[in-house]
Amino acid sequence: MKKTSKLYAIVKGKCPQCRRGDIFTGNTYGFNIQRTNYKCAHCNQRFEIEPGYFYAAMYVSYAMNMIEMISMGFATYYLSGGRLDFDSLWLYVGVIFLTSLLLSPLNYRYSRIILLHLLSPKIKYNADYDISR
Repeated sequence: MKKTSKLYAIVKGKCPQCRRGDIFTGNTYGFNIQRTNYKCAHCNQRFEIEPGYFYAAMYVSYAMNMIEMISMGFATYYLSGGRLDFDSLWLYVGVIFLTSLLLSPLNYRYSRIILLHLLSPKIKYNADYDISR
């Protein structure tokens, strides 16, 4: 029996228990809205373990957003030739705001995936569920 890797399950948004079922419906970027499934279609693991569980994903999303904003600030600084005067303020604000806006669907999805896979002690990987269909 070949086990699915944890990295593959995180990147593809698979269930942390069986690494087969999808956590989300819909695409990250698309016309159909992405929603978190109530439970895994493969192993019946509930994703929202307790009421309000995904509020903790806001903290993960905040950390992801801060890393992205700081990175874009440094990238703008280097690509603009080190300009830090008042006239370049709107360049920084525009680039950081646009980046945050474009990456918000990705942050929504991966903050929940990271919470389920890496920060949930109640959900453990069970290799018995990880079998080919």
